[in-house]
Amino acid sequence: MPVGTQATVKALTPGDLRDAGAQMILANTYHLNLRPTAERIARLGGLHAFMGWDGPILTDSGGFQVFSLADLRRVDEDGVTFTSHLDGSSQRLTPERAMEIQALLGSDVAMAFDELVDPGLPRGEVAAAMERTHRWASRSLAARGGSDQAVFGIVQGGVDPELRRESVAAIAGLPFDGIAIGGLSVGESKAEMAATLSVVADALGSDARPRYLMGVGSPADFFTAVEHGVDLFDCVLPTRVARTGQVWTDAGRVNLRNTVLQDDPGPIDASCSCEACRNHSRAYLAHLFRARELLAYRLASVHNVTWTLELMRRLRASLADGSFGALRELVSAAFARPAEVRSDRAR
Repeated sequence: MPVGTQATVKALTPGDLRDAGAQMILANTYHLNLRPTAERIARLGGLHAFMGWDGPILTDSGGFQVFSLADLRRVDEDGVTFTSHLDGSSQRLTPERAMEIQALLGSDVAMAFDELVDPGLPRGEVAAAMERTHRWASRSLAARGGSDQAVFGIVQGGVDPELRRESVAAIAGLPFDGIAIGGLSVGESKAEMAATLSVVADALGSDARPRYLMGVGSPADFFTAVEHGVDLFDCVLPTRVARTGQVWTDAGRVNLRNTVLQDDPGPIDASCSCEACRNHSRAYLAHLFRARELLAYRLASVHNVTWTLELMRRLRASLADGSFGALRELVSAAFARPAEVRSDRAR
């Protein structure tokens, strides 16, 4: 799911997303409630009409901001008080308010409000946040909006196997429509992420509800997660790195700011069908980034989102035809290398 935190996937139009193959996108409860406010979006017809996106939308509850805005918030049993990074005003999020905001936004999937903490904290603090997440999960369900809005619960517990199993039991025991895995991709090692996903997968067993790994978007990580039964992902990474000039290809990363690409007439990736690869050369993109032209960010973002969604399509196909291991080896090897600095001519 490409991430549209502020009701927009940065630099891309809804048409760009449809052309790229996006089926579902993500928006953020905390940020949209600060600006322009959930009530205003509701008056304007809801989030789909407001941003012109007719596909499914998942809204995060604001739980990640409990973690990322640590210097601007205070957590208590009832909820979280934030100091707005926009104007310094005091903002309050509780499970009930988070669900109310998501109902006003009219998203298709709403997330339960949770408390995400650094997995490196002492075990007691990680456990306390997990237990609060479970209490908030029950309150989120009790406050859910209309019956047409699905609600996902979030498994926490850091990288501690025992806590993760306890959290799976608590969240899976509630009538959520899907199960999210939170608290990863926040500083733990790749080995810790893989081990934690294995624990969660084993604990969920044959539970058929959709499984959503929050905040993971690195190509190699997709394979680790899918191996452990994950269905859904979201991450700002494809568009964030695109704005720095880094694009993803079957050969790995390419840095469009590299001097050698100024004379390269080839596309970013000859196998890609996106607008940037169909119509423009690496030399042109290198020029746009050097000139700081806004089109550079759009074209690089179009490519990265298209390439990522095509990788997901290929990954699904590989599960059906038995080539998952071969595709994983290909992608892992490509992205283990540093950003490509040679031009197509040099090859």
